[in-house]
Amino acid sequence: MTMSVHTNSAAMIALQNLNKTTEEMEMTQSRINTGLKITGSKDNASIYAVAQAMRADVRALDAVQSGLDRASTIGDVALAAGEAISDLLVQMREKAVAAMDPSLDTFSRAAYDSDFKSLLDQIQVIIDNAEFDGANLINGAITNGIEFLADADATRTVTLKSQDLTFGGTIMTLAATASLGTVTLAGTVAATIATSLDNVNQALANLGSDTKKLEAHSGFVGRLMDSLNKGVGDLVDADLAVESAKLQALQVKQQLGVQALSIANGAPQIILNLFQG
Repeated sequence: MTMSVHTNSAAMIALQNLNKTTEEMEMTQSRINTGLKITGSKDNASIYAVAQAMRADVRALDAVQSGLDRASTIGDVALAAGEAISDLLVQMREKAVAAMDPSLDTFSRAAYDSDFKSLLDQIQVIIDNAEFDGANLINGAITNGIEFLADADATRTVTLKSQDLTFGGTIMTLAATASLGTVTLAGTVAATIATSLDNVNQALANLGSDTKKLEAHSGFVGRLMDSLNKGVGDLVDADLAVESAKLQALQVKQQLGVQALSIANGAPQIILNLFQG
């Protein structure tokens, strides 16, 4: 190699190599510190764009799942209330059948009627309080059910249908003013309760089916989010074992580069030594 006092080519090359090694070390250290191999569009514009789109889908699906979880809770509250009402109707039918006994004295019939009306009041309390987050599926306030988002694009919905269990309706045909005051009234009420009980149980089956579908869809959304998160990780996450090994190799390379630069910087001294002889 030609030796010159004006230009130290060897030192320049050694410095360039050392700078490159230092840059690689900084990048590797950053990956270890952040756990990411792609932190911004500067690292890889196309991969970063894809990862960001997937992150946006995950955020949107998280909102969808929150809505579905709320829907499931609304359904669970309505189911619990409906099941309690069904149990009370069973008790009320027992009272009504007992009150059909023509041998009952006035006091006994009045006692049955009082118990019956107390059960009516309990049903009304349950209906009024079967609410979660402002939604009550069984008090008649919601006529067509509640729609919840089903996908990240907000183009599809799932519906949780309402079941009106208020007195005197198409499901609960029993009137709020029902009485067991006479044998005839007791017989009419017993038949009405039997119809109401069948209707309520069918309404509970429908509500249970809707709630189960919501829970199944929520589970699907959760699995989809997991898949997307894994996909983002595959795109942008750093392999820490690989990066750690790479960092150790670069540290050795840097040390060798420093030594090479030191040797190259000493080359002009050789020229000076030629003239000192």
